[in-house]
Amino acid sequence: MVIFLTYEEVCNYIEEIPKFTVKHSPEHTKRLLACLGHPERDFAVIHVAGSNGKGSVCRAVSHVLTENGTRTGLFISPHLVCMEERMQINEQNSTKEQFVESFLTVKKAVERLQEAGGEHPSFFEYLFAMAMVFFAKEEVEAAVLETGLGGRLDATNVIESPVLTVITSISLEHTEYLGNTIAAIAGEKAGIIKQGVPVVFDAGNDEASAVIRKRAEEKQAPCYPVRPQQLKIKKITRKNIDFSFASRYDDVIPIEIPFVAEYQVMNMALAYQALMLLAPRFSLAREKILLALRTVRWAGRMQQVCPEVYFDGAHNTAGIEEFLKTVRQIGGKKPLLLFSMVKEKDYAAVVRMLSRTDWGGIVVTHIPDARGLSVAALQEEFEKNGKETVGINDCRAAYDGVMQKKEPGQTVFCTGSLYLIGELEKIAGGLKK
Repeated sequence: MVIFLTYEEVCNYIEEIPKFTVKHSPEHTKRLLACLGHPERDFAVIHVAGSNGKGSVCRAVSHVLTENGTRTGLFISPHLVCMEERMQINEQNSTKEQFVESFLTVKKAVERLQEAGGEHPSFFEYLFAMAMVFFAKEEVEAAVLETGLGGRLDATNVIESPVLTVITSISLEHTEYLGNTIAAIAGEKAGIIKQGVPVVFDAGNDEASAVIRKRAEEKQAPCYPVRPQQLKIKKITRKNIDFSFASRYDDVIPIEIPFVAEYQVMNMALAYQALMLLAPRFSLAREKILLALRTVRWAGRMQQVCPEVYFDGAHNTAGIEEFLKTVRQIGGKKPLLLFSMVKEKDYAAVVRMLSRTDWGGIVVTHIPDARGLSVAALQEEFEKNGKETVGINDCRAAYDGVMQKKEPGQTVFCTGSLYLIGELEKIAGGLKK
Protein backbone atom coordinates (compact mmCIF):
# COMPACT_ATOMS: atom_id res chain seq x y z
CA MET A 1 0.00 0.00 0.00
CA VAL A 2 1.32 3.44 -0.97
CA ILE A 3 1.20 6.04 1.79
CA PHE A 4 0.20 9.52 0.58
CA LEU A 5 1.22 12.30 2.92
CA THR A 6 0.83 15.51 0.98
CA TYR A 7 -1.73 17.24 -1.18
CA GLU A 8 0.83 17.52 -3.98
CA GLU A 9 1.45 13.75 -3.96
CA VAL A 10 -2.28 13.09 -4.13
CA CYS A 11 -2.74 15.46 -7.09
CA ASN A 12 0.23 13.89 -8.89
CA TYR A 13 -1.27 10.43 -8.41
CA ILE A 14 -4.67 11.49 -9.77
CA GLU A 15 -3.08 13.22 -12.77
CA GLU A 16 -1.18 10.01 -13.59
CA ILE A 17 -4.34 7.84 -13.61
CA PRO A 18 -5.05 8.24 -17.37
CA LYS A 19 -1.66 6.65 -18.09
CA PHE A 20 -2.55 3.30 -16.53
CA THR A 21 -6.31 2.85 -16.76
CA VAL A 22 -9.22 3.51 -19.10
CA LYS A 23 -12.86 4.62 -18.93
CA HIS A 24 -15.13 1.96 -17.41
CA SER A 25 -18.85 1.21 -17.51
CA PRO A 26 -21.19 2.59 -14.82
CA GLU A 27 -21.28 -0.95 -13.36
CA HIS A 28 -17.64 -0.51 -12.39
CA THR A 29 -18.47 2.78 -10.65
CA LYS A 30 -21.38 1.10 -8.84
CA ARG A 31 -19.04 -1.53 -7.42
CA LEU A 32 -16.68 1.17 -6.18
CA LEU A 33 -19.50 3.12 -4.51
CA ALA A 34 -20.86 -0.08 -2.98
CA CYS A 35 -17.42 -0.72 -1.48
CA LEU A 36 -17.61 2.80 -0.01
CA GLY A 37 -21.05 2.15 1.52
CA HIS A 38 -23.04 4.01 -1.15
CA PRO A 39 -22.35 7.60 -0.01
CA GLU A 40 -24.30 8.89 -3.04
CA ARG A 41 -27.55 7.76 -1.41
CA ASP A 42 -27.22 10.14 1.54
CA PHE A 43 -28.51 13.31 -0.17
CA ALA A 44 -30.89 14.58 -2.85
CA VAL A 45 -29.28 14.74 -6.31
CA ILE A 46 -29.93 17.14 -9.18
CA HIS A 47 -28.31 15.59 -12.26
CA VAL A 48 -27.33 17.79 -15.24
CA ALA A 49 -26.18 16.79 -18.75
CA GLY A 50 -25.77 18.63 -22.06
CA SER A 51 -23.25 19.80 -24.64
CA ASN A 52 -23.05 23.46 -23.63
CA GLY A 53 -24.27 25.28 -20.55
CA LYS A 54 -24.44 22.44 -18.06
CA GLY A 55 -21.77 23.95 -15.83
CA SER A 56 -23.60 27.29 -15.77
CA VAL A 57 -26.88 25.59 -14.85
CA CYS A 58 -25.16 23.58 -12.12
CA ARG A 59 -23.59 26.71 -10.67
CA ALA A 60 -26.88 28.64 -10.73
CA VAL A 61 -28.89 25.87 -9.07
CA SER A 62 -26.27 25.29 -6.38
CA HIS A 63 -25.93 29.05 -5.77
CA VAL A 64 -29.65 29.59 -5.28
CA LEU A 65 -29.98 26.55 -3.00
CA THR A 66 -27.00 27.74 -0.95
CA GLU A 67 -28.30 31.31 -0.72
CA ASN A 68 -31.60 29.96 0.58
CA GLY A 69 -30.05 27.92 3.38
CA THR A 70 -29.69 24.45 1.85
CA ARG A 71 -26.31 22.81 2.46
CA THR A 72 -25.40 22.05 -1.15
CA GLY A 73 -22.65 20.05 -2.82
CA LEU A 74 -21.47 20.78 -6.36
CA PHE A 75 -19.51 18.37 -8.56
CA ILE A 76 -18.22 19.91 -11.80
CA SER A 77 -15.54 19.44 -14.44
CA PRO A 78 -13.09 20.40 -15.64
CA HIS A 79 -11.40 22.51 -12.99
CA LEU A 80 -9.80 25.78 -14.01
CA VAL A 81 -7.04 26.28 -11.45
CA CYS A 82 -7.08 23.50 -8.83
CA MET A 83 -8.69 20.08 -8.47
CA GLU A 84 -10.59 21.08 -5.34
CA GLU A 85 -12.89 23.17 -7.58
CA ARG A 86 -14.49 19.90 -8.70
CA MET A 87 -16.00 19.23 -5.27
CA GLN A 88 -17.56 22.19 -3.49
CA ILE A 89 -19.96 22.72 -0.62
CA ASN A 90 -21.90 25.97 -0.40
CA GLU A 91 -19.74 27.35 -3.22
CA GLN A 92 -16.51 26.77 -1.30
CA ASN A 93 -13.89 24.39 -2.69
CA SER A 94 -12.96 21.48 -0.48
CA THR A 95 -9.89 22.28 1.58
CA LYS A 96 -6.65 20.52 0.70
CA GLU A 97 -7.02 18.47 3.88
CA GLN A 98 -10.56 17.40 2.95
CA PHE A 99 -9.40 16.60 -0.57
CA VAL A 100 -6.61 14.35 0.73
CA GLU A 101 -8.91 12.68 3.26
CA SER A 102 -11.49 11.91 0.55
CA PHE A 103 -8.75 10.56 -1.70
CA LEU A 104 -7.43 8.21 0.99
CA THR A 105 -10.93 6.89 1.74
CA VAL A 106 -11.42 6.06 -1.94
CA LYS A 107 -7.89 4.64 -2.23
CA LYS A 108 -8.59 2.07 0.48
CA ALA A 109 -11.74 0.96 -1.33
CA VAL A 110 -9.85 0.76 -4.65
CA GLU A 111 -7.20 -1.45 -3.07
CA ARG A 112 -9.87 -3.82 -1.76
CA LEU A 113 -11.46 -3.99 -5.20
CA GLN A 114 -8.13 -4.63 -6.89
CA GLU A 115 -7.31 -7.40 -4.41
CA ALA A 116 -10.59 -9.02 -5.48
CA GLY A 117 -9.60 -8.77 -9.16
CA GLY A 118 -11.22 -5.44 -9.97
CA GLU A 119 -9.72 -2.64 -12.06
CA HIS A 120 -8.47 0.77 -10.98
CA PRO A 121 -11.06 3.54 -11.53
CA SER A 122 -10.56 6.13 -14.25
CA PHE A 123 -9.53 9.73 -13.52
CA PHE A 124 -13.15 10.94 -13.62
CA GLU A 125 -14.49 7.96 -11.63
CA TYR A 126 -11.95 8.53 -8.89
CA LEU A 127 -12.81 12.21 -8.50
CA PHE A 128 -16.53 11.46 -8.64
CA ALA A 129 -16.19 8.87 -5.87
CA MET A 130 -14.15 11.36 -3.83
CA ALA A 131 -16.90 13.95 -4.20
CA MET A 132 -19.58 11.50 -3.07
CA VAL A 133 -17.52 10.58 -0.01
CA PHE A 134 -16.90 14.26 0.75
CA PHE A 135 -20.56 15.24 0.40
CA ALA A 136 -21.77 12.37 2.58
CA LYS A 137 -19.20 13.04 5.31
CA GLU A 138 -20.06 16.75 5.36
CA GLU A 139 -23.79 15.93 5.43
CA VAL A 140 -25.00 17.97 2.48
CA GLU A 141 -28.74 18.06 1.93
CA ALA A 142 -28.49 18.31 -1.87
CA ALA A 143 -25.82 17.79 -4.50
CA VAL A 144 -25.77 19.15 -8.04
CA LEU A 145 -23.86 16.80 -10.35
CA GLU A 146 -22.51 17.66 -13.80
CA THR A 147 -21.93 14.75 -16.16
CA GLY A 148 -18.46 14.35 -17.59
CA LEU A 149 -19.06 12.90 -21.06
CA GLY A 150 -22.48 12.08 -22.48
CA GLY A 151 -24.86 10.75 -19.87
CA ARG A 152 -25.96 7.16 -20.41
CA LEU A 153 -22.51 5.68 -19.80
CA ASP A 154 -21.15 8.47 -17.61
CA ALA A 155 -19.85 7.60 -14.15
CA THR A 156 -22.36 10.02 -12.60
CA ASN A 157 -25.23 7.99 -14.06
CA VAL A 158 -24.96 5.48 -11.22
CA ILE A 159 -27.32 7.82 -9.34
CA GLU A 160 -30.46 5.70 -9.23
CA SER A 161 -33.04 8.16 -7.92
CA PRO A 162 -32.21 11.83 -8.51
CA VAL A 163 -34.90 14.30 -7.52
CA LEU A 164 -34.54 16.14 -10.85
CA THR A 165 -32.65 15.87 -14.14
CA VAL A 166 -31.75 18.74 -16.46
CA ILE A 167 -30.54 18.57 -20.08
CA THR A 168 -29.03 21.72 -21.56
CA SER A 169 -28.41 22.51 -25.24
CA ILE A 170 -27.17 19.67 -27.43
CA SER A 171 -24.72 19.99 -30.31
CA LEU A 172 -22.23 17.80 -32.17
CA GLU A 173 -19.39 16.97 -29.76
CA HIS A 174 -17.20 13.99 -28.91
CA THR A 175 -18.67 12.28 -31.96
CA GLU A 176 -16.19 9.39 -31.70
CA TYR A 177 -17.85 8.44 -28.39
CA LEU A 178 -21.40 9.81 -28.56
CA GLY A 179 -22.38 9.43 -32.23
CA ASN A 180 -22.25 11.75 -35.22
CA THR A 181 -25.83 13.05 -35.25
CA ILE A 182 -27.79 15.31 -32.92
CA ALA A 183 -30.28 12.49 -32.36
CA ALA A 184 -27.55 10.05 -31.32
CA ILE A 185 -25.94 12.53 -28.94
CA ALA A 186 -29.35 13.47 -27.50
CA GLY A 187 -29.95 9.78 -26.87
CA GLU A 188 -26.76 9.59 -24.82
CA LYS A 189 -27.63 12.72 -22.82
CA ALA A 190 -31.20 11.49 -22.27
CA GLY A 191 -29.72 8.41 -20.62
CA ILE A 192 -29.77 10.32 -17.31
CA ILE A 193 -33.60 10.42 -17.31
CA LYS A 194 -34.93 8.12 -14.59
CA GLN A 195 -38.25 6.46 -13.88
CA GLY A 196 -40.79 9.05 -12.75
CA VAL A 197 -38.19 11.79 -12.20
CA PRO A 198 -39.02 15.20 -13.75
CA VAL A 199 -36.74 16.40 -16.55
CA VAL A 200 -36.17 20.04 -17.51
CA PHE A 201 -34.63 20.50 -20.96
CA ASP A 202 -33.63 23.04 -23.60
CA ALA A 203 -36.22 22.57 -26.36
CA GLY A 204 -34.39 24.74 -28.89
CA ASN A 205 -33.57 21.83 -31.18
CA ASP A 206 -36.52 19.81 -32.50
CA GLU A 207 -34.46 16.71 -33.26
CA ALA A 208 -32.94 16.59 -29.77
CA SER A 209 -36.26 17.41 -28.13
CA ALA A 210 -38.00 14.50 -29.86
CA VAL A 211 -35.40 12.07 -28.52
CA ILE A 212 -35.61 13.48 -24.99
CA ARG A 213 -39.42 13.38 -25.01
CA LYS A 214 -39.41 9.76 -26.20
CA ARG A 215 -37.04 8.71 -23.43
CA ALA A 216 -39.09 10.63 -20.86
CA GLU A 217 -42.27 8.93 -22.05
CA GLU A 218 -40.62 5.52 -21.72
CA LYS A 219 -39.60 6.39 -18.17
CA GLN A 220 -42.89 8.11 -17.29
CA ALA A 221 -40.84 11.19 -16.44
CA PRO A 222 -42.72 14.52 -16.43
CA CYS A 223 -41.30 16.88 -19.08
CA TYR A 224 -40.60 20.58 -18.56
CA PRO A 225 -39.27 21.94 -21.86
CA VAL A 226 -37.95 25.50 -22.05
CA ARG A 227 -38.40 26.90 -25.55
CA PRO A 228 -36.48 29.88 -26.97
CA GLN A 229 -39.76 31.59 -27.85
CA GLN A 230 -40.64 31.67 -24.12
CA LEU A 231 -37.66 33.97 -23.53
CA LYS A 232 -37.56 37.65 -24.41
CA ILE A 233 -34.49 39.79 -23.81
CA LYS A 234 -35.34 43.28 -22.61
CA LYS A 235 -31.92 44.78 -22.02
CA ILE A 236 -28.25 43.79 -22.27
CA THR A 237 -25.49 45.86 -20.66
CA ARG A 238 -21.82 45.19 -19.95
CA LYS A 239 -22.87 43.95 -16.51
CA ASN A 240 -26.17 42.13 -16.78
CA ILE A 241 -29.14 40.97 -18.84
CA ASP A 242 -32.82 41.58 -18.12
CA PHE A 243 -35.20 39.10 -19.75
CA SER A 244 -38.66 37.66 -19.29
CA PHE A 245 -39.65 33.99 -19.13
CA ALA A 246 -43.19 33.08 -20.18
CA SER A 247 -43.79 29.98 -18.09
CA ARG A 248 -46.05 27.08 -19.02
CA TYR A 249 -48.67 28.55 -16.68
CA ASP A 250 -48.81 31.81 -18.67
CA ASP A 251 -46.98 33.79 -16.01
CA VAL A 252 -44.37 36.17 -17.44
CA ILE A 253 -41.47 36.21 -15.02
CA PRO A 254 -38.93 39.08 -15.12
CA ILE A 255 -35.42 37.72 -14.52
CA GLU A 256 -32.18 39.65 -14.07
CA ILE A 257 -28.85 37.82 -14.40
CA PRO A 258 -25.29 39.12 -13.89
CA PHE A 259 -24.01 37.93 -17.27
CA VAL A 260 -23.29 39.67 -20.58
CA ALA A 261 -23.51 36.60 -22.84
CA GLU A 262 -26.88 36.01 -24.48
CA TYR A 263 -26.43 32.23 -24.24
CA GLN A 264 -26.81 32.50 -20.46
CA VAL A 265 -30.47 33.50 -20.90
CA MET A 266 -31.48 29.93 -21.77
CA ASN A 267 -29.17 28.48 -19.13
CA MET A 268 -30.63 30.66 -16.38
CA ALA A 269 -34.17 29.96 -17.58
CA LEU A 270 -33.42 26.23 -17.27
CA ALA A 271 -32.04 26.84 -13.78
CA TYR A 272 -35.12 28.87 -12.83
CA GLN A 273 -37.47 26.14 -14.05
CA ALA A 274 -35.45 23.52 -12.18
CA LEU A 275 -35.51 25.56 -8.99
CA MET A 276 -39.26 26.10 -9.18
CA LEU A 277 -39.67 22.32 -9.32
CA LEU A 278 -37.32 21.96 -6.35
CA ALA A 279 -39.12 24.72 -4.41
CA PRO A 280 -41.51 22.50 -2.40
CA ARG A 281 -38.72 20.15 -1.27
CA PHE A 282 -36.33 22.93 -0.24
CA SER A 283 -38.84 25.64 0.78
CA LEU A 284 -37.82 28.06 -1.96
CA ALA A 285 -39.94 31.15 -2.58
CA ARG A 286 -40.05 32.47 -6.15
CA GLU A 287 -38.94 35.92 -5.03
CA LYS A 288 -35.88 34.46 -3.30
CA ILE A 289 -34.98 32.38 -6.36
CA LEU A 290 -35.10 35.48 -8.55
CA LEU A 291 -33.09 37.50 -6.04
CA ALA A 292 -30.36 34.85 -5.83
CA LEU A 293 -30.13 34.51 -9.62
CA ARG A 294 -28.97 38.13 -9.71
CA THR A 295 -25.77 37.17 -7.89
CA VAL A 296 -24.65 33.98 -9.64
CA ARG A 297 -20.94 34.00 -10.49
CA TRP A 298 -19.32 31.53 -12.88
CA ALA A 299 -15.64 31.85 -13.75
CA GLY A 300 -14.56 31.51 -17.36
CA ARG A 301 -17.98 31.94 -18.98
CA MET A 302 -17.80 35.36 -20.63
CA GLN A 303 -16.33 36.48 -17.34
CA GLN A 304 -15.20 40.08 -17.10
CA VAL A 305 -11.88 39.79 -15.26
CA CYS A 306 -11.08 43.49 -15.50
CA PRO A 307 -12.48 46.40 -17.51
CA GLU A 308 -12.74 45.45 -21.20
CA VAL A 309 -11.18 41.98 -20.74
CA TYR A 310 -13.32 38.83 -20.98
CA PHE A 311 -12.54 35.12 -20.53
CA ASP A 312 -14.89 32.63 -22.19
CA GLY A 313 -14.50 28.86 -22.29
CA ALA A 314 -16.29 28.29 -25.63
CA HIS A 315 -14.66 25.20 -27.13
CA ASN A 316 -16.89 23.93 -29.94
CA THR A 317 -18.75 25.43 -32.89
CA ALA A 318 -22.01 25.90 -30.97
CA GLY A 319 -20.18 27.64 -28.14
CA ILE A 320 -18.17 29.84 -30.51
CA GLU A 321 -21.36 30.86 -32.34
CA GLU A 322 -22.76 32.15 -29.04
CA PHE A 323 -19.41 33.70 -28.12
CA LEU A 324 -19.39 35.69 -31.36
CA LYS A 325 -22.90 37.01 -30.68
CA THR A 326 -21.57 38.54 -27.48
CA VAL A 327 -18.50 39.93 -29.26
CA ARG A 328 -20.82 41.71 -31.69
CA GLN A 329 -22.92 43.09 -28.83
CA ILE A 330 -20.21 44.41 -26.53
CA GLY A 331 -16.89 44.15 -28.38
CA GLY A 332 -16.92 47.52 -30.09
CA LYS A 333 -14.60 48.20 -33.03
CA LYS A 334 -11.70 45.86 -33.75
CA PRO A 335 -11.53 43.86 -30.51
CA LEU A 336 -8.46 41.74 -29.75
CA LEU A 337 -8.49 37.93 -29.59
CA LEU A 338 -6.31 35.55 -27.56
CA PHE A 339 -6.99 32.00 -28.69
CA SER A 340 -6.00 28.36 -28.28
CA MET A 341 -7.67 24.95 -28.53
CA VAL A 342 -7.06 21.26 -27.88
CA LYS A 343 -6.41 18.78 -30.67
CA GLU A 344 -9.58 16.69 -30.42
CA LYS A 345 -11.91 19.62 -31.12
CA ASP A 346 -12.95 20.76 -34.61
CA TYR A 347 -10.50 23.63 -34.58
CA ALA A 348 -10.64 24.15 -38.36
CA ALA A 349 -14.37 24.93 -38.18
CA VAL A 350 -13.90 27.17 -35.13
CA VAL A 351 -11.10 29.13 -36.81
CA ARG A 352 -13.28 29.62 -39.91
CA MET A 353 -16.02 31.09 -37.72
CA LEU A 354 -13.64 33.37 -35.82
CA SER A 355 -12.05 34.59 -39.04
CA ARG A 356 -15.28 36.26 -40.15
CA THR A 357 -14.88 38.88 -37.40
CA ASP A 358 -12.86 42.06 -37.96
CA TRP A 359 -10.36 41.64 -35.14
CA GLY A 360 -7.87 44.35 -34.24
CA GLY A 361 -5.32 41.59 -33.68
CA ILE A 362 -5.15 37.85 -33.02
CA VAL A 363 -2.67 36.19 -30.67
CA VAL A 364 -2.52 32.38 -30.59
CA THR A 365 -0.83 30.38 -27.86
CA HIS A 366 -0.25 26.81 -26.70
CA ILE A 367 -2.06 25.18 -23.78
CA PRO A 368 0.68 23.48 -21.71
CA ASP A 369 -0.75 20.00 -22.10
CA ALA A 370 -0.19 17.12 -24.51
CA ARG A 371 -3.70 17.76 -25.88
CA GLY A 372 -2.92 21.39 -26.72
CA LEU A 373 -2.61 22.40 -30.38
CA SER A 374 0.74 23.82 -31.44
CA VAL A 375 1.05 27.51 -32.18
CA ALA A 376 2.20 26.62 -35.70
CA ALA A 377 -0.95 24.56 -36.37
CA LEU A 378 -3.19 27.38 -35.17
CA GLN A 379 -1.36 30.01 -37.19
CA GLU A 380 -1.57 27.85 -40.30
CA GLU A 381 -5.33 27.45 -39.86
CA PHE A 382 -5.90 31.19 -39.48
CA GLU A 383 -3.66 31.86 -42.49
CA LYS A 384 -5.87 29.57 -44.60
CA ASN A 385 -8.73 31.89 -43.68
CA GLY A 386 -6.86 35.06 -44.57
CA LYS A 387 -6.00 36.13 -41.02
CA GLU A 388 -2.59 37.15 -39.75
CA THR A 389 -1.73 36.15 -36.20
CA VAL A 390 0.99 36.57 -33.63
CA GLY A 391 2.12 33.25 -32.19
CA ILE A 392 3.43 33.15 -28.62
CA ASN A 393 4.01 29.70 -27.15
CA ASP A 394 3.88 30.64 -23.47
CA CYS A 395 0.41 31.52 -22.11
CA ARG A 396 1.69 34.18 -19.73
CA ALA A 397 3.72 35.88 -22.45
CA ALA A 398 0.74 35.65 -24.82
CA TYR A 399 -1.58 37.28 -22.29
CA ASP A 400 0.99 40.00 -21.59
CA GLY A 401 1.39 40.49 -25.34
CA VAL A 402 -2.29 40.99 -26.06
CA MET A 403 -2.66 43.31 -23.06
CA GLN A 404 0.29 45.42 -24.27
CA LYS A 405 -1.34 45.68 -27.69
CA LYS A 406 -4.65 46.81 -26.14
CA GLU A 407 -5.46 50.48 -26.62
CA PRO A 408 -7.79 52.51 -24.35
CA GLY A 409 -11.39 51.50 -25.01
CA GLN A 410 -10.42 48.35 -26.91
CA THR A 411 -11.90 45.03 -25.74
CA VAL A 412 -9.93 41.79 -25.31
CA PHE A 413 -11.57 38.37 -25.61
CA CYS A 414 -9.81 35.13 -24.60
CA THR A 415 -11.43 31.89 -25.74
CA GLY A 416 -11.12 28.42 -27.30
CA SER A 417 -10.78 26.09 -24.32
CA LEU A 418 -11.54 25.90 -20.62
CA TYR A 419 -7.98 24.63 -20.23
CA LEU A 420 -6.72 27.90 -21.72
CA ILE A 421 -9.00 29.84 -19.41
CA GLY A 422 -7.63 27.89 -16.45
CA GLU A 423 -4.11 28.95 -17.36
CA LEU A 424 -5.21 32.56 -17.77
CA GLU A 425 -7.05 32.51 -14.43
CA LYS A 426 -3.76 31.64 -12.74
CA ILE A 427 -2.08 34.54 -14.51
CA ALA A 428 -4.78 37.18 -14.19
CA GLY A 429 -6.23 36.13 -10.86
CA GLY A 430 -9.69 36.19 -12.41
CA LEU A 431 -11.23 33.89 -9.82
CA LYS A 432 -10.54 36.47 -7.12
CA LYS A 433 -12.40 39.27 -8.88
